[in-house]
Amino acid sequence: MNKIRRTRANSIHSLILLVALATVPDIVFAQGASGGMPKNASAKSYGSGWECNRGYRRADRACAAIIVPSNAYLSPSGDRWECDRGYSKIDEACVAVNVPPNGYLTDTSYGSGWECERGHRKVVEACVAIEVPSNGYLVDASYGRGWKCDHGYRAIEEACVAIEVPSNGYLVDANYGPGWKCDRGYRPVDNACVAVKMPKNAYFVDSTYGSGWKCNRDFRAVGKACVAFEVPENAHIDHSGNDWQCNRSYRKLLNKCARL
Repeated sequence: MNKIRRTRANSIHSLILLVALATVPDIVFAQGASGGMPKNASAKSYGSGWECNRGYRRADRACAAIIVPSNAYLSPSGDRWECDRGYSKIDEACVAVNVPPNGYLTDTSYGSGWECERGHRKVVEACVAIEVPSNGYLVDASYGRGWKCDHGYRAIEEACVAIEVPSNGYLVDANYGPGWKCDRGYRPVDNACVAVKMPKNAYFVDSTYGSGWKCNRDFRAVGKACVAFEVPENAHIDHSGNDWQCNRSYRKLLNKCARL
């Protein structure tokens, strides 16, 4: 009988011990959670650790409430604030953007928060009208004058001056040079287009330097004329067409080709 009582007592003690051991992890976890995660925080949805709830930001090991100033709103991420449209962030406040006349608001978080309308240019804190001269037109550029001259005119200081094209010349679209070129067969001399005088057996060369002509094949330039030349024995006309050279195994000796 005593043996049966002892067996029952041992079984009860074992059961109590098992129950106590099963409850220990829950107690430890509750203590760890309350000790490791601050107020207004939640466990991360992925990985380990915690993150502050919406409307709070991390400050050391705590979550501090985000104070949203007037004319601002909590950002979609919930961890900062942004200013309403028409306001810019200055320190910890949202200050109204002062848009000058002939200006408009821009949706940017940097800069002044405004731009000038077409036909106006930003000067300090104002939008100043661009003065376009006669025979000119507006261009969309943040640099330069803000205008260009019509075809046939050139910008000189603050005016568009007509380009004077000489006889036998034509206009060209170029920001450099006189603004015109000469017709074929003519070349610029000072402010005029002068006809190129070509000798017999020559052809025109479109070049701004040299004589403006070259001799035909089998002729060579002698002064202002093109003179025919004879090709000696064991020679041939060279690649230029205006002279000759000796064949292979021959060398030039005066006006002949001598064997090496």
